[in-house]
Amino acid sequence: MTTNKDQAEDDPMQPAEDDGSHRRRERRIMALDVGGRRIGVAVSDETRLIATPLRYVLRGHRDRAEIRSLVQTWDVERLVVGMPTGLSGREGPQAADVRAYAEPLAAALSLPLEYWDERLTTTIAEQALISTGTRRAKRREQVDAVAAAVILQSYLDAARHRQRRTAARRPQRPNEDGPQEV
Repeated sequence: MTTNKDQAEDDPMQPAEDDGSHRRRERRIMALDVGGRRIGVAVSDETRLIATPLRYVLRGHRDRAEIRSLVQTWDVERLVVGMPTGLSGREGPQAADVRAYAEPLAAALSLPLEYWDERLTTTIAEQALISTGTRRAKRREQVDAVAAAVILQSYLDAARHRQRRTAARRPQRPNEDGPQEV
């Protein structure tokens, strides 16, 4: 398992393998905001630029089956799970519960798992819903999925930034058709 401080073995911004149709199939990344009662779920678009909140799943005996169904429906290839940390950056008291839930889930789904800092995501999600005029009752239904989307958007933005930095450090090859030093 990797964290947001560790670089994944395979770059999450790279497209999936060719599916045989000679067209590269982009697969999505799913984020979970694991809470005591509910799990917020969000997915990326195929280009991995935009995170979209899907819904929440109630924790209980059917939660893993529901998440498996969402993974299959949305053609997910990677799981990002919000890790509760304090403002100091240290893992919060709920971190053990999140790990105990996420690691067996990722193994059962055969998906790579990354943890991502979820500091203040629920507050950001709540404020976003308030600013769009969402009524209080509706906010309660949506806040977990929106928090998962905040987590995922942060992850996608950081992965894109990391990819650009890596590309900028890569030495340029001389242009085959242009002038070259002798």
